[in-house]
Amino acid sequence: MKKLFFIALLVMTTSVFAQGKSPSTVGENYTKKEVHIKMRDGATLFTAIYTPKDHSKKYPIIMQRTPYSCAPYGETEFKKSIGPNETMMKEGYIVVYQDVRGRWMSDGLYDNMRAFIPNKKDKTQVDEASDTYDTIDWLVKNVANNNGNVGIWGISYPGFYSTYSLLSNHPALKAVSPQACISDFFFDDFHHNGAYLLSYWKATPLFGIQKSEKTTKAWYQFPDLGTKDDYQFFMDAGPLSNLDTFYGKDNEFWQQLKDHSSYDDFWQKRGILQHLKNIKPAVMIVGGWFDAEDLYGPLNTYQTIEKSSKNYNTIVMGPWSHGDWARNTATATIGNIKFGDSISSFFQKNIEANFFRHFLKDNGKGENKLPEAYVFDTGVKDWKTYNVWPPKNAVKESFYLAQNKLTATVQNDGGFQEFISDPKKPVPFTEDINQKGITPRKYMTDDQRFAARRPDVLVFETERLTDDTTLAGETLAQLQVSTSGTDADWVVKVIDVFPNNEPETTEVAPYLKMSNYHMMVRSEVMRGRFRNSFVHPEPFVANEKTAVNIKLQDVMHTFKKGHKIQIQIQSTWFPLIDLNPQTYVDNIFYAKPEDFKKQTHRVYDDSKIIFSILK
Repeated sequence: MKKLFFIALLVMTTSVFAQGKSPSTVGENYTKKEVHIKMRDGATLFTAIYTPKDHSKKYPIIMQRTPYSCAPYGETEFKKSIGPNETMMKEGYIVVYQDVRGRWMSDGLYDNMRAFIPNKKDKTQVDEASDTYDTIDWLVKNVANNNGNVGIWGISYPGFYSTYSLLSNHPALKAVSPQACISDFFFDDFHHNGAYLLSYWKATPLFGIQKSEKTTKAWYQFPDLGTKDDYQFFMDAGPLSNLDTFYGKDNEFWQQLKDHSSYDDFWQKRGILQHLKNIKPAVMIVGGWFDAEDLYGPLNTYQTIEKSSKNYNTIVMGPWSHGDWARNTATATIGNIKFGDSISSFFQKNIEANFFRHFLKDNGKGENKLPEAYVFDTGVKDWKTYNVWPPKNAVKESFYLAQNKLTATVQNDGGFQEFISDPKKPVPFTEDINQKGITPRKYMTDDQRFAARRPDVLVFETERLTDDTTLAGETLAQLQVSTSGTDADWVVKVIDVFPNNEPETTEVAPYLKMSNYHMMVRSEVMRGRFRNSFVHPEPFVANEKTAVNIKLQDVMHTFKKGHKIQIQIQSTWFPLIDLNPQTYVDNIFYAKPEDFKKQTHRVYDDSKIIFSILK
């Protein structure tokens, strides 16, 4: 089991760029050198430098800083592919990989989402910005044939380090591309609006255990669940406190998750968004509309920089799950839905390579043909370009949830729909049993008919659309609810209901049909205790009508003529998120079995969904 999980992890992270290349390609064209670059506090960081063998010209430096290893180690051992993509590898860049502080072959202690220190007082105060500065400074002064321009890119956690590099303020840093970038662990990956993502529990050792020495081998182990049925495993495990048996006291991250269950100072200081001001380098944010891990990060990083800086700042959002744009797959398929052919290759050749070439090789001179926003419409399955995101012609329109209908007409007569939420029989987040890898992905486009037909899921939908309707931007759910208990989670899903005559495809699972397929377009959860503040949780008053607002991340999706727009509302989403006891306890990580109670939840008719509709 450990071996299988480690292989899955490598595919997700360090090997994401190594698809389908001959092992000798890099070695034939690049020279590899391994160095330990000294930081200002004396720690050394392991750095692998790939330099083109052609010395007839100077090259920009393109770098990735990662907690996931610079493997393979050894100056005669080469990656199968280097740099962000094959086009750039062939064009020629000095490509650099670095193990961040405390990981693999680098010195120091690892600090998960290390906090930024704005005003450092001496050389002992270090963070990822200072480590980036010191690394860039060494590279431009010591690596031959570099042209003085540096770019940084990375996906997922390396995307976080890419964003962090913007705070280094090194004058040689000209272009940065944070991709699927983590921005705040209370809203990315391990939490969504205060709810703990139980589905990420298996990944905890990756971030929570310190190594004792420099190493080229993994020092952590993933848990062996003894079953391939995640739903049943977590049901049998019971309250979160019972999972302690899998992780000892040496797993720092597990203890941090348990001890900081609200958005306290621990999480706040590890967020990066609040520091993104007066950014100078050119930035290209990249994300996937169906990224189950890091969707909040790219969208909010782009918007934050857009509001606080005057630099070149663009965003690319495609029909991808986590990191798919870096894989050279022939088709772009998420779950049962195919979005087209060669979409990742198009991005790599025509968007990513152009961005770095313009700012690193052409010094930002001449015409830059990239738009402000390159976004893929996941309904009509085509790229769209805009001068601003969200588009200026996206208009807010309200649709009310009443009597199983989604309608523009408000009914404020005190009516409601209710359901019983039972922690002993939670709503699954997917029909799948065997979850591949250490985090779920394909559920982001999964057919939701299995949920729509449960009594503990409320369904509201429009009539068949008479015209195409395009959502472009965020969706806000403004719910009016009540519960017979004192706590509850609220899950909102936006779903595209296909017509009965939808053509069958080869991508759909054998047990499904595309006729009446319920494609999930966007979904989000709000842990009810955080409805007014993520810092100061508070219980519900039993049976009292209460406002709960839930912001769903942006979409770019056309609901085509003949389709329906559907909203599903539920209170459990298992085991994607942990179970809410539905009776208020100070910290759910320490809840006891007797705290978990069946409760009746109501959604009142004056609840509404505010869409951003393209006009």
